[in-house]
Amino acid sequence: MNRLINMGLRVLMRKGTEMAANRGKRTEDMTPQEREQAKSARQTAQKAQRGMRAARRFMR
Repeated sequence: MNRLINMGLRVLMRKGTEMAANRGKRTEDMTPQEREQAKSARQTAQKAQRGMRAARRFMR
């Protein structure tokens, strides 16, 4: 049961970071400058996620 809950939370977190990066807009509705900002926000979020994974591995 815990695995299912964790899996669901991971999916929601991933979607949440996408939504936060896009600020709730679809990519078709964005200006080129907004797309670049969303892309950099996604990259920053990915780096943070990788850092958290590394920290979890280190703390085991």
